Amino acid sequence: MAERYKILAVDDSSISLATIEQMLKERYDVTPLNSGVRALQYLKKNRPDLILLDVQMTVKNGIETLREIREMDNCKNIPVIMLTSQNDKNTVLESLMLGAENYILKPFVAQNLYERIESVLQKAE
Repeated sequence: MAERYKILAVDDSSISLATIEQMLKERYDVTPLNSGVRALQYLKKNRPDLILLDVQMTVKNGIETLREIREMDNCKNIPVIMLTSQNDKNTVLESLMLGAENYILKPFVAQNLYERIESVLQKAE
């Protein structure tokens, strides 16, 4: 059996995290974390194939988290897809300038999420 892709899902909403995990667990190994701070700690020891990162989080938002991820030597090239309910052009542009591969608005449809993930993973290979 082929090795499954490892996805780190970061969202401070337990409902969103559970939904993402439920949608993806059949196809991928998903690690759900509920804060940017925890994600950064996780990334010091682990290297997922892809990161799903919520923009609006308390303590450290997704943009701040992405900025720090890009400063980590072992994480510079990990593809990141931003997830948000915020359709703000400046946030989208800032995410893309920091190297996010894609941007998905919540609520999202499972098929759309799969397609974006597969597209980003294929591009990364």
